Amino acid sequence: MAECALSGCRILVVEDEYLLADELQAELEDAGAVVIGPVGDLAGATALIRAERRIDGAILDANLTGEMVFPAADLLIERGIPIVFTTGYDASILPSRFEGASLCEKPINMKRIIDAIGQALHR
Repeated sequence: MAECALSGCRILVVEDEYLLADELQAELEDAGAVVIGPVGDLAGATALIRAERRIDGAILDANLTGEMVFPAADLLIERGIPIVFTTGYDASILPSRFEGASLCEKPINMKRIIDAIGQALHR
């Protein structure tokens, strides 16, 4: 089902761990998505968000080498783009303005995150 849900969708991946970003990209592409990025820092993420005309959804690592991804998440939400956060921390790190966003805790279960972004896209 995730393959159908993601087919042709443009998904932004913001992740600072190279191997995880690479694995996310491969899994999303296998599910039929077009991956934007991956990008591993806040400056790169915000630049991509501003430059890309079409982003259907985003998977955001909450902590990018000590810098929180929340300014990028705010830009996405302003555009009505659904987001899924990933983090090694618990949900309490997310500001209340993101309470509707999905959260996948690390270590990431790839099936779970693919399902989460698929569900977020079709809410």
